[in-house]
Amino acid sequence: MSYRISLIIIALWAGALWMTGLSAYVLFDTLQDKQLAGSIAGKLFTVVSYIGMASGLFLLIHRIAAFGTGALKQGYFWAVLLMLLLVLAGHFGIQPVLAQLKTDAFPADVMQSVFADRFRTWHGIASFAYMAECLLAFVMVLKAR
Repeated sequence: MSYRISLIIIALWAGALWMTGLSAYVLFDTLQDKQLAGSIAGKLFTVVSYIGMASGLFLLIHRIAAFGTGALKQGYFWAVLLMLLLVLAGHFGIQPVLAQLKTDAFPADVMQSVFADRFRTWHGIASFAYMAECLLAFVMVLKAR
């Protein structure tokens, strides 16, 4: 039963990652108000971060319970661990920096402020980390057996 639950969690996490990334693209492409698009996308990324933290912890514990120290020799284990570390770095490291830059720029839009270059740099780092997480999700799905 726990194996089936792990498959559901894998599908949920990988699907949430890819759907949130696509949704953010659609929001910015569709909405004229880029601040609104960013606000909505930020809320989506927060939700998917919580999904990732819970999923990553469960999947790592499940894998160790099932395989013991042999789990450390599996690509699946390392993909999930890296994904979890990226989620944690993004949520507790990168996102607070982005939020602080927005706060420092207030009432102006951060992209119209002196903080625009720093915001772009940190946003690029966040985007790279998120894309790495999405690509690792393919490894997680393919190595789940």
